Amino acid sequence: MLTETRSQLLDELNTRILQELTADPRLRTTELARRLGVSTPTVRERVARLEESGVIRGYRLDLDPGALGRPVAAWVRLRPGPNQIPKIIDLAERVPEVVECHRISGEDCFLIRVQVAEIAALEGVLDQFLPHGQTTSSFIVSTPIPPRSVPLSAG
Repeated sequence: MLTETRSQLLDELNTRILQELTADPRLRTTELARRLGVSTPTVRERVARLEESGVIRGYRLDLDPGALGRPVAAWVRLRPGPNQIPKIIDLAERVPEVVECHRISGEDCFLIRVQVAEIAALEGVLDQFLPHGQTTSSFIVSTPIPPRSVPLSAG
């Protein structure tokens, strides 16, 4: 387990590494080292430390849902019935149309993003959750600001 402080772990070089990898997660270690003006072993060791510490949780592929036949997205708020929270979590893990599931505060305990082929397909997804609570849905009309990484600046 690493015992580095946040300031040690997120020093200037590591912050620059994170900025470069945020812009291009497929960047080769040798190219990253060249851009930063440091050795390849230095970059390799620092990226490994960032991964081990949990700062870098993983690398993801960004797929276009429309190109995969699932152009319709909706947010579903779910207010569970008594003792239904574990069942909802289990169900959300098993339903392939669920692409995000968040526990939230307030009357609704879950915020779930669903990706389906057509509006009518949402009914089948919602029907699976209805025995466990009350749902409220909102279709995503457009995404003027796509998901982005957490800011790397101080603050």
